[in-house]
Amino acid sequence: MTQSPKGTDAPGLKTAYTATPLPDATIHARTDSYFNRTREIVSHFGDCQVTYAFFIRRPVISAPGLMLEWLKNVMAERNSPYTVDLVHPEGDWVGAGEPLMYITGSFTHLADLETLLLQKLGSPCVAAHRAYQIAISLPDTRFLAMDARHCAGFEMQELMAYAASVGGRTAQRDGAIGFVGTANDAVAPFFGTQDGAGTMPHALIGYAGSTVRAAEMFHEMYPEATLVVLVDYFGQEITDALAVCRRFPELAAEGRLAMRLDTHGGRFLEGLNPQLSYAVLDRHAPESLRRYRSDSELRYLIGTGVSAAAVWRMRDALDEAGFPQVKIIASSGFGVTKCACMADARAPIDIVGTGSFIPDRWNETYATADIVSYNGVERVKIGREFLLPSSQKIQKGKEA
Repeated sequence: MTQSPKGTDAPGLKTAYTATPLPDATIHARTDSYFNRTREIVSHFGDCQVTYAFFIRRPVISAPGLMLEWLKNVMAERNSPYTVDLVHPEGDWVGAGEPLMYITGSFTHLADLETLLLQKLGSPCVAAHRAYQIAISLPDTRFLAMDARHCAGFEMQELMAYAASVGGRTAQRDGAIGFVGTANDAVAPFFGTQDGAGTMPHALIGYAGSTVRAAEMFHEMYPEATLVVLVDYFGQEITDALAVCRRFPELAAEGRLAMRLDTHGGRFLEGLNPQLSYAVLDRHAPESLRRYRSDSELRYLIGTGVSAAAVWRMRDALDEAGFPQVKIIASSGFGVTKCACMADARAPIDIVGTGSFIPDRWNETYATADIVSYNGVERVKIGREFLLPSSQKIQKGKEA
């Protein structure tokens, strides 16, 4: 019987593209040749029941849902029973080298799946950890996963969106708001929604000829949607933000208007320079400037682009003009360090849109699997004895 492990019932899994089983010929073409040959050898000389241990060499957050859903569908197609012992359910912290799970079944039907299973396990677990890191760094801020453009095709996009949802839910358990959505419809169900979030790219403002006109066009087409306006296109973030607010005072008063700061790192937000940025932050969060800071941390606080000082300057301008309900959305380079600096400066950010950080830095993202049992007899290559189920039981006994 196929076992349905607990901890993998994330929103959207049942409709996941990745879960669709591939024809055997496609699996054969996409897997490593030595796994294909192993399957043929085992089929010829006699099948046996094996147990695989899956692990990752660095600490991660467990995100096995897409992998297990795909495995379930493939094994159903092959009419081959198997069981899963999910040692670390979805959202659990996993130490370096700790087995995430044991999968037991026919060697013939599992041998050629290893390559694809590992592809669907390693990167989501690492990305979930990264999503958790940024969410917990700014616990009172909502996050949107906007990484699709940085992914190598839809399958990677789906893995990253799933990972962000897992990391976000883990952060929520630790008191953060976490990830509340993503940029497109296909993966929105992972976040419990049906639609992607977002309003306009810079190209729409270029087409319209002015920030206000772009906002008018959007609102005419989507009058019920929250109006989020990019305000950096013409380098007049404050001027254009206030012009949009005055054009839509009702939306501003209802909290249905937001300004998205995406100022690039080559210039300061309108009206700021190093001295004025320092003054803004010294007024709102002086302690954030009193500690030792690296060059990158100082840039995030008082430098060019979307700095903490820039966010505070926008908030001051909106409040002073009588628009305290207008929200601020920030994007551009938000990783752990930048989020931590924003938290230090108590930057009044309502939502962060993060793109490249979640799928960035692919070193140490690789999952590994070893067979640890053949027909019930424990056996593994020298150096991997820590994966043996009996070894895990002894270790747990010591910890207890």
